[in-house]
Amino acid sequence: MTTTDSATVTADAHDSDRAYDVFARACPSRGTLEHVTGRWGALTLGALHEGSFRFNELRRRVDGVSEKMLSQTLQALERDGLVHREAQPTNPPRVDYELTTLGHEVAGRLLALIEFVEGRMDDVLVARERYDTTRGGR
Repeated sequence: MTTTDSATVTADAHDSDRAYDVFARACPSRGTLEHVTGRWGALTLGALHEGSFRFNELRRRVDGVSEKMLSQTLQALERDGLVHREAQPTNPPRVDYELTTLGHEVAGRLLALIEFVEGRMDDVLVARERYDTTRGGR
């Protein structure tokens, strides 16, 4: 597909075996993939897999994320239907974030990848050292 027209994406998608093609520039699945696999999206989904969090609790759990980035990440994940935001009408206001059913499914798959990467970090560090030694790198 060479066009970026969203109507064409939908029409072309029905002609193929899959409804969506993340490799196509205008496919809406690409944006969701970016939200899920970006650094803050993946870490936020992984943290929320542990349970419901208030904003500042989540910010502490996802070490290094700024308020602005966490807010943007949560909005994107909520828009994609992966995160549910519940505002309680209390004083001060209380807002809790938790995964939706779809969010739990996505987070489970991400956690499998995260656990795999963590489990293979010794191999990765050896490969980095070898690369840096042979390439005169860092």
